Amino acid sequence: MTAIHKIDDDFYDDSFLLIAMHSTMADYAMAYELNITLKANFKRTRKDFDLSENSVFPCFEWQDTYHDRYWVLVANQSLKRELLANNDLFQNESTYSVPRLVPELKDVDYFLKIEEDMTGSSDKIIKNVLTMPKVMAAYEVDSNKLKSKNNLIF
Repeated sequence: MTAIHKIDDDFYDDSFLLIAMHSTMADYAMAYELNITLKANFKRTRKDFDLSENSVFPCFEWQDTYHDRYWVLVANQSLKRELLANNDLFQNESTYSVPRLVPELKDVDYFLKIEEDMTGSSDKIIKNVLTMPKVMAAYEVDSNKLKSKNNLIF
């Protein structure tokens, strides 16, 4: 007789702070500026976050042992672009699609995800991020209202 094991999907704690950032900086420059501004230590992960075969997102992480927080900086735009086939007047021209990590926030360039319940401390982080050069906007996003919230599980 075989045993039946049920997996309860409540093991993932989805309490995290999500900050959206608009910037023209490259991903490595954004991580460098965050390291200076927030006195952090973001490092590039060995493997980028792979959402699908055509969607790979640059990812930087930092384990803050002093505050017991796990920080992730991820780009909203994929490095790989998928080639779309055209069957129209311009079928010989290449058309590319740019996959997004969170499609409903397509104008956002980067997400800063902080895994810990951080009630009240997001304003200080956002103020510091806004002092960085080439950061046009930074604001908190309510992750519970996102349709593609599961894309943010790393």
